[in-house]
Amino acid sequence: MENPTTTDRDSELDGVSTQRSSLKSRHASALAKLMIEREDLRGTHAFADFIDDSLRWSA
Repeated sequence: MENPTTTDRDSELDGVSTQRSSLKSRHASALAKLMIEREDLRGTHAFADFIDDSLRWSA
């Protein structure tokens, strides 16, 4: 017989994984929009520039 705790735990982990993926996409999208609107921000943060360049290359 299956342990209900294991099933509940798997369901909870799936929910967290889905939420994390959604937040990651939303953050990248917002960053790309910001970098388009504010060209003066280019060069102020290396990681933001990296994400912006990555999104441009993947489009």
